[in-house]
Amino acid sequence: GGPPVLQTILSGLPKDFPVPLLIVQHIARGFLPGMVEWLSETTGLRVHIASHGARPLPGHAYVAPDDFHLAAAAGGQMVLAREDAESGLRPAVAYLFRSLADSYGPSAVGVLLTGMGRDGAAELKRMKDRGAHTIAQDRDSSIVHGMPGEAIELGAATQILAADRIAGALVARVGLGRLPAGDMGA
Repeated sequence: GGPPVLQTILSGLPKDFPVPLLIVQHIARGFLPGMVEWLSETTGLRVHIASHGARPLPGHAYVAPDDFHLAAAAGGQMVLAREDAESGLRPAVAYLFRSLADSYGPSAVGVLLTGMGRDGAAELKRMKDRGAHTIAQDRDSSIVHGMPGEAIELGAATQILAADRIAGALVARVGLGRLPAGDMGA
C-alpha cells in the first residue's frame, strides 16, 4: 500500500493493539530497513523485519524481508520462504494471505491496499470464503487501485474503506469482535 498508507494505518492503532500485524510491502531492494525504522519512529508501534521461526507479538508489526515470502504457520510462528516469485513478486501478499486462510480461517483479518497488479486479490477472496474479515482500500484513497480493485471485483472485500478509516475498522474488529454496522462495505 505504499509507506505513507502504512504509516496512516499504523498511526491509527493503539500501542497496545492486541494482535500482531504481518505486512508485505512491494519495495525496492535495500529500502526496507529505512522504511521499518521510519515507521517505528512515526507510528508509535514497534515495527520489525520479520524473522523465520519467530513468534509475532501483539502490538508489533512485522514486514516481509527483501526477497522472501512471509507466511503465518498454524503453530504461531512466522515462516520465511524463498519459493518462486508470484506474479513476478517476492515477497507476494498472495503467499501471506493463503497461509492466513489455511492456518487461521475466521480468526484472521486481511487488508489489501493500493498497488499495481493483482497480488493478493484472489487470496483475499480465499480468506473471506474461509470466514476471515477482509478489507480493501477504496478507489478514492488509492494511488493505484489495481490490487484492491481486483479484490473488489472478485467479491473478496467484507469492507471497502478509505485508508484513514482502516485503523478504526481494525480496532473495532479486534477489540469488540465485530464491526460497527455503519462501516459494513460490499
